[in-house]
Amino acid sequence: MAVSRRDLIKAGLAVGTALSMPSVLRAQTAHPARTVRMVKNSSLTTFDPVVGASDITIDHALAIYDTLLGIDSNAMPQPQMVEKWGVSDDKKTYTFALRDGLGWHDGTTVTAADCVASIRRWGQVDSGGQLIMERAKDISKIDDKTFTISLKEPLPLLIDILASVSGLMLFVMREKDADIPATEQVTANIGSGPFKFNEALAKPGASFTYDRNDKYVPRREPADWFAGGKIVKIDRVVWDNIADKQTSLAALQAGEIDYLEYPPVDFLSTIEGDPNLVLEVLNKAGSDGILRMNCLQKPFNNVKARQAMLHLIDQEAVLRVQSPDPKYTSIVTSIFGNTTPYSNDENTGWFKKGGDPEKARQLFQESGYAGETVVILQPTDVPAISDVSQWLAAALRKIGVKAELAPSDWGGLSARRQKKNPVEEGGWSIFITGDTEFALGDPMSEVCLNASGDKAWYGWPKNDEYEALRAKWPDVATLEERKALARQMQRVWWDFVGDVRLGQKINPVARRKTLTGLIGVPVGIQPMWNMQKT
Repeated sequence: MAVSRRDLIKAGLAVGTALSMPSVLRAQTAHPARTVRMVKNSSLTTFDPVVGASDITIDHALAIYDTLLGIDSNAMPQPQMVEKWGVSDDKKTYTFALRDGLGWHDGTTVTAADCVASIRRWGQVDSGGQLIMERAKDISKIDDKTFTISLKEPLPLLIDILASVSGLMLFVMREKDADIPATEQVTANIGSGPFKFNEALAKPGASFTYDRNDKYVPRREPADWFAGGKIVKIDRVVWDNIADKQTSLAALQAGEIDYLEYPPVDFLSTIEGDPNLVLEVLNKAGSDGILRMNCLQKPFNNVKARQAMLHLIDQEAVLRVQSPDPKYTSIVTSIFGNTTPYSNDENTGWFKKGGDPEKARQLFQESGYAGETVVILQPTDVPAISDVSQWLAAALRKIGVKAELAPSDWGGLSARRQKKNPVEEGGWSIFITGDTEFALGDPMSEVCLNASGDKAWYGWPKNDEYEALRAKWPDVATLEERKALARQMQRVWWDFVGDVRLGQKINPVARRKTLTGLIGVPVGIQPMWNMQKT
């Protein structure tokens, strides 16, 4: 591989960082061969996967909880905690039987009552779960290992929704934890999954530790995405919080960590040239950047202001901020992404290469914009989003909008985005997030494709015409009919502008060659079972 002068300079900087950094890791005892140290994309602050939808929270839940079903690499639901299920002749009653060997980390046995309570809690907040709850006549246990979901009318997608990874995954909690309101966090961190959360070694802001659950009974099938046997081949995983990306890369080069979730994009060529490191694309379809606006408060309670944001965004500029290498990025104009079966070009005439700032200025004026402050939540511990937030603030100011950044870590952003108040009362106007292309092909579970107002995800977009179309999705019989429905949904979405897309990006992870067995999945989370160190 040819190495440029720029690469050599960057490599020298990285090595210099490794030698000179006042490393917390350098002072620690070298980790044993059966411990994996990982640096994730953000700090873990929300532990409850019903309250928080961030990837880091879902990664935590994947480790300590288990799921009733799991999708495999053919996107087909497979039994996980469930041993088998059946459906009545009228397609209205589903009966589930749990497999043997399921136990909580506190030593008690998993029961059907735990599953029922978990479904009910999850069903309050997940889009697909809400649909199940709307159609459910009853969800109840038959005995300790059997429960049923009885419906008022058939729901052909019920099994797919229960197994979905597109919205909030359905993790099974103890009944007493699942009885806590969905608006309050479960803090016990006791699951039945392949890892145990090590409370004694938890150092919020610095590191979290997960130990192999030696009493976990995996399924016999080979691991396949979220299905099959969740076999843990190491003793411990430690998530080290290193906010500075150059420092984390230096730690990877020095062998102090084994895995870096979001390597600095300016150093990808340096990583490729290091004989001890590997860049690996685990999610080959990547994810789409998404700009969420607070549709309840000025100025974005006016559709013209939301339409202005469509014209303001220069996707290529946004993508360059995040990744200088075009092989990892693409423009996206469909609400269903570029790679799903439902991607389409309906009602995309608004898109213009380079954006159209003057059109955006005009639409803000037509909206009645009167100088209100637009507060952009800026997660300083997620550099890619932090940088785009700064770009957006500058772009808004150029067209006469008073834009203000509200810096915090991702945990602070997650807490503030729940507020529906005006900005003067601690609210917000915009935050930037993203979701995987895979998830964007599932409008029943994808939180960003919900426009039900108060029941929708943060930003709370509302459009009754769109929701009436989305409500048809679970009952449409064929792929071609769904494709036609997707075009209708997209036509309406880009008129009322439920959110704005910022482009498609593929993020390789960086790992040491001694870390193998990572399971590639089509979503932005990382299972920790199956990996091993050689």
